[in-house]
Amino acid sequence: MDERTKELVAIGASVAGHCQPCLRHHMAKAKELGISEDDVNAAIRLAKVISENGDKRMMEFTEGLMNELALRPATDLAFMKKGDG
Repeated sequence: MDERTKELVAIGASVAGHCQPCLRHHMAKAKELGISEDDVNAAIRLAKVISENGDKRMMEFTEGLMNELALRPATDLAFMKKGDG
């Protein structure tokens, strides 16, 4: 894998992993390598979709597990499920 592709993957992983120092580092590296703004934005958009889907699936799993264990869900789960926070 070439360096440009590695940095785009690293940018996506940083966004999806919510790692601000990582994103700062990889964005600077992408700029050094001359990676286009369009390519960086595409990596960020893809990471956002992956992250949002992962968050949604985790909330569905959490609610199912709470039901399976006959536990009352935390009051803020409904808030999180709506995507307001």
